[in-house]
Amino acid sequence: MSEYGEHDRNGISVGKVQKQFLTFAEPPEEMILESGAKLGPITLAYETYGRLNEQKDNVVMVFHALSGNSHAAGYYKESNEKPGWWDNIVGPGKGIDTGKYFVICSNIIGSCYGSTGPGSINPKNDRPYALDFPLFTISDIVNTQKALIDHLGIKKLLCLVGGSIGGMQAIEWAVKYPEMVESVIPIASTCKRSALSIGLSEAQRQAIMADPNWNQGYYYGEDPPEKGLALARMIGHISYLSEESMQRKFGRRLQDNNTFKYDFSTDFEVENYLHYQGKKFVDRFDANSYLYITKASDYFDLGEQKGKGSLTKAFSRTSAKFLVISFSSDWLYPTAQSKEMVRAMKKADLDVSFCEIETDFGHDSFLIAHDQLTKLISGFINRIYNGFARKS
Repeated sequence: MSEYGEHDRNGISVGKVQKQFLTFAEPPEEMILESGAKLGPITLAYETYGRLNEQKDNVVMVFHALSGNSHAAGYYKESNEKPGWWDNIVGPGKGIDTGKYFVICSNIIGSCYGSTGPGSINPKNDRPYALDFPLFTISDIVNTQKALIDHLGIKKLLCLVGGSIGGMQAIEWAVKYPEMVESVIPIASTCKRSALSIGLSEAQRQAIMADPNWNQGYYYGEDPPEKGLALARMIGHISYLSEESMQRKFGRRLQDNNTFKYDFSTDFEVENYLHYQGKKFVDRFDANSYLYITKASDYFDLGEQKGKGSLTKAFSRTSAKFLVISFSSDWLYPTAQSKEMVRAMKKADLDVSFCEIETDFGHDSFLIAHDQLTKLISGFINRIYNGFARKS
């Protein structure tokens, strides 16, 4: 069992994969961001699985969440290395069957896994961008992904699938480039973040910026703000779980000898678990990337930005078919937000299906091996593909 669910390399993995890179928007042809700022050159890290058919109509795009990356499936080495973050869903015969579909997953800008972000070198001064990196939005992320799809010569996207911030990207794609998108599966996602989720993001950002090592973001080459980033991750990780799962996993169990220490060291198992998650996170993620990506997700408001205040008008821009999936124990993006999305889609006369999956794993449920989730994704994409093939 991996951190993200069951994994078996024997016959069901996509096998060994390789990260690829595309660089574009070279000066003076920089990309103009939604803020009006310019960014270029831009590098996107990405991976592909399966084969693109002759008609180029079997493309499924998978979008990662906040701290994810382009490594959605397979493995980089023959040694016992952790597989891609959605290896339980993407692969031969799995929910997204790479025997039938050509799957693309790119790392978003602002991240620290190969795509251009605040830790990348600024060509203007040959130093890391740090906070000179421009703020960006979900729409800007999608525009960079569009450049990748154009580079690959793909005109039509069979299905877009993403959880959390990945779901925001999938929805944005559908209304921004409606002529290209056949279907969308937003999972545990939303059309706009609530005051609660924005508040949690701000608390995490303040934790990072309060670390003395943050140095206004210019810490590259020095000691990074590890304590602040670890605290931010602890706050975030709590929001990804549910009360039920935390109670089942930890309860009020004590860490040592079933006695209180009567000091401010770790007493409870849940405290130790959160410290572990924070420490593990600082080894793999950049603090500035965390700031930028959480801010991009806070800015996202599909109804306001694409429908001038109306979510129905925003969805009227697309004819894509939707499968909206939520989880009963997700309090970060609760089912009510998914239902609001579905109501607007129906008012826009879209073909939309909805399912709330009963689970106590909270927001992170989309990362965990789950038969119902796999069957929903597989059945929907197969239906869309069979109908699309007949039209073609």
